[in-house]
Amino acid sequence: MPTYVAFLRAVNIGRRQTPMARVRATLEASGFTDVQTYIQTGNVLLTTTARSPEKVAQRVREVLSGDFGFDIPVVVRRPRDLVELVAAVDALPDPFPQGRTYAAFLDQEPSDAATAVLNDWSAPGEWVRVVGRHVVLRLGIPANVVTLTNAKIERFGVVATTRDLTVVRALATRWGG
Repeated sequence: MPTYVAFLRAVNIGRRQTPMARVRATLEASGFTDVQTYIQTGNVLLTTTARSPEKVAQRVREVLSGDFGFDIPVVVRRPRDLVELVAAVDALPDPFPQGRTYAAFLDQEPSDAATAVLNDWSAPGEWVRVVGRHVVLRLGIPANVVTLTNAKIERFGVVATTRDLTVVRALATRWGG
């Protein structure tokens, strides 16, 4: 059976609390197997008979949203995708070597027009590149003052959930095969 990594959007903030033990139990009770989580930001490894990331994302969203009582958007990748993403990010320029790097996982590739806008993003301390179904943000400023937020990315008709590249590296090492 295929294994996938599900990224839950906007969990464990404010009233949107989703304890990872409950996430694991809910998914296992719904037929997913080998369910694991990594830290509290909604990173879930699971195995299922489903054959496409889109179907897995839809099913995980339905199951968790039903159990927790609020919508939980989900973006899914295959484990090898994480390894490929880290390699692609490492090949990009880094205008802020003392800063932080983040990857926004998108549910689909952005349109050509959206890609152009994002790749031309111009804000002090922010450098942005679209890499397939990801938006890479290199920051020379604190993340809490960044102007390119998930909400702005989602205006391009995608679902986005962002992770620090340190977490993505850990997931690629842990789950990437």
